[in-house]
Amino acid sequence: MKKSKLLFVALAFGCVTLLLTASCAKKQVRMEESIQPATVAAEEETATQAESEAATQGSEGYDSEEPDLDTYARDREFEQEERERLFEAAMREFESEKVYFDYDKAELRTEARTALRNKATWLEENPQYSVRIEGHCDERGTNEYNLALGERRANAAKDFLIALGISADRLMIISYGEEKPAAYGSTEDAWAQNRRDEFRLLK
Repeated sequence: MKKSKLLFVALAFGCVTLLLTASCAKKQVRMEESIQPATVAAEEETATQAESEAATQGSEGYDSEEPDLDTYARDREFEQEERERLFEAAMREFESEKVYFDYDKAELRTEARTALRNKATWLEENPQYSVRIEGHCDERGTNEYNLALGERRANAAKDFLIALGISADRLMIISYGEEKPAAYGSTEDAWAQNRRDEFRLLK
C-alpha cells in the first residue's frame, strides 16, 4: 500500500514538473519571438539612418564645395585670348591674300574670283569691318595710264564683292598705279607680282 502511494506521488510530481517545464518553454519561445522582430526592426532602422546620414553628408559635401574661381577666371581669360588670336590670324590672312591680273588687263581670273568669294564670306561674318581695295600695276606704261588701270582693277574686285552681297558702303577703292611695287626688277616675275589688288580692313 505504501509503495502504491509513493508511486502515485512520484507520478504526480513528474506530471507537475513536465507541465511547469512546458509552460516555461512556451513563455521563453514567446519572449524570443517578441524580442527578435523588435531587434531586427531596430537594426534595420539603424542601418537606414546610417545610410541616410551618409547620403546627406555626401550631398552636403558636394553642395558645400566652393568652385575654384581663380581657375575659372584663368580658363575664361585663356579662351578669350585664343579667340582673339584666331581672329587676328583670320584678319592677316584676309589682307595677305591678293588678287592678280594679266598684263594690261582688269578682268578677274578664276583664282581671283575664288579669293574674292572667301573675302565676301569673311565680310558677311564680320559686318563691323569695311575694306579698302588698292589697285596696282607694273612699271610699263605711263603714270596716268597705270593709275587708270589700277582703278579699273580695284573696281573689278569691288563690283564682284557687291554682286556677292557686300554693301557698296563698305567698299572703297584707290589706285596706286606703279607707285608701290611688291617686287622690284624689270622681269616678268616681278611684273606679275605687281599687277594686283590688295585689301586693307578698316573699322
